[in-house]
Amino acid sequence: MDPVRRRRRTRLWSGAVTAALALSLTAVGQASAADVNNAKNAGFESGLSGWTCSANSGTAVSSPVHAGAGALKATPAGQDNARCSQTVAVKPNATYTLSAWVQGGYAYLGASGTGTTDVSTWTPDSASWKQLTTTFTTGANTTSVSVYLHGWYGQAAYLADDVSVYGPDGGGGGDPAPTVPAAPGGLAVSGTTSSSVSLAWNAVSGATGYNVYRNGSKVTAVSGTSATVTGLAASTAYSFQVTATNAAGESAKSATVTGTTTSSGNPGGGGTLPKHAVTGYWQNFNNGATVQKISDVPAQYDIIAVAFADATTTPGAVSFTLDSAGLGGYTADQFKADVKAKQAAGKKVIVSVGGQNGTVSVSDPTSAANFANSVYSVMQTYGFDGVDIDLENGINPTYMTQALRSLAAKAGPSLILTMAPQTIDMQSTSAGYFQTALNVKDILTVVNMQYYNSGSMLGCDGKVYSQGTVDFLTALACIQLEGGLAPSQVGLGLPASTRGAGSGYVSPTVVNNALDCLTKLTNCGSFKPSRTYPDLRGAMTWSTNWDATAGNAWSNAVGPHVHALP
Repeated sequence: MDPVRRRRRTRLWSGAVTAALALSLTAVGQASAADVNNAKNAGFESGLSGWTCSANSGTAVSSPVHAGAGALKATPAGQDNARCSQTVAVKPNATYTLSAWVQGGYAYLGASGTGTTDVSTWTPDSASWKQLTTTFTTGANTTSVSVYLHGWYGQAAYLADDVSVYGPDGGGGGDPAPTVPAAPGGLAVSGTTSSSVSLAWNAVSGATGYNVYRNGSKVTAVSGTSATVTGLAASTAYSFQVTATNAAGESAKSATVTGTTTSSGNPGGGGTLPKHAVTGYWQNFNNGATVQKISDVPAQYDIIAVAFADATTTPGAVSFTLDSAGLGGYTADQFKADVKAKQAAGKKVIVSVGGQNGTVSVSDPTSAANFANSVYSVMQTYGFDGVDIDLENGINPTYMTQALRSLAAKAGPSLILTMAPQTIDMQSTSAGYFQTALNVKDILTVVNMQYYNSGSMLGCDGKVYSQGTVDFLTALACIQLEGGLAPSQVGLGLPASTRGAGSGYVSPTVVNNALDCLTKLTNCGSFKPSRTYPDLRGAMTWSTNWDATAGNAWSNAVGPHVHALP
């Protein structure tokens, strides 16, 4: 959000990169029964044996892993892209399927020396495990190929696991064939709503995925050790079982657990809020914007997001400390009293977790529990109504979902739950942020995507739009509105002034035109939605402080407009 003090990382994504993200991989056919995985030490269970990494960039790690006990972690540095490769024996004139599971920074997978057309595929940074897959055909005289993984210059480290070169046996002696995994243990209900039941279980060695069964019928498949089953009837008991899977087959079913949905629930989280609401981030620090007390925030703001909670040394846990010195001696007691006064006036005050440097990682059941427990403790201490998820270092949808459901179970139906993803995080429903939002849709208040510090992005019509225009706001909002979120769960996030972000500022008039376009099909640009969304929640800004610095021009113009929407 803020380009000056640790809060908003600027990522410029060109139209070319955006277009590349839109490309889909070509489907591959099934291999024959005699095919094998020709890669050696494909799961890095034996460290880096059989693999060579440039500039000592790679290391074997025990966590996180996709399956088994090991994975590759390789870190680009300087002019080195952290390339790790292996020479694999193959048969001439044969077709192979090359795949690997990756996580973290940019990751590339490819094969060279095929004797025909060398191949590669890639993915941008991913918070959860994602499978890359491509195929290649060997030439008439080809008996070996080089299979490689690498990252990208200046990007974060990538993780890789379970590499496969699947096809005719090249005679090089690949890893032993997998065996059917054991049945999962520890299956338990981790949360319930009126329409969903959340489950968690223990990891199974050698498993690459899990199937979830409801009342004896398979309802979903996941790669992690938790899942949320949705679309259930209120006040109803359901039985659940889980199986583990890999290339060798499916395990026996786990022990049965029973989950009972609650009696009733809201179509989303949020307690009592106006139909159309304005969200503003309040800065718990001084970076040159007007220093405010909570009591100074204008009445046009319905949700005040206190920025930010801080990461602790405990994985997944956060804390909050008021920056009294930076805020002119504002005390914790005054702060708490001001929070109560805003709530008495019908406003919601929540704590935001993240920001550019807020590297909170929720990546396993323990860190998910730590997150839920610590956020709830902060809420109780300061009287916050809920939490805003503003994590810019990636989200693991499996465990963040688990954490948020655990928090909701503690806080109850009045919990305010908001999110502030970057534009790249909401380009596809397969992205970690979007997955998480859909997973918690029944307790989610609003997603206020940041339509700034971005660059060109795809709209819901497949066209590329540049930030700073009405079309950028409406065409990208359409992805969320047509991708599964309710209109009441979608807001437009913009900077309050040119100083509030590195790029992407638009005048309040442009914000209001975009709101009119989405709710009434008036004041649109070249993009016009196929229908209206009169229940659109509203708008968000970074920040109330930068708004005050500019004479509250943003809230004075956008606030009344939001509250007057149909």
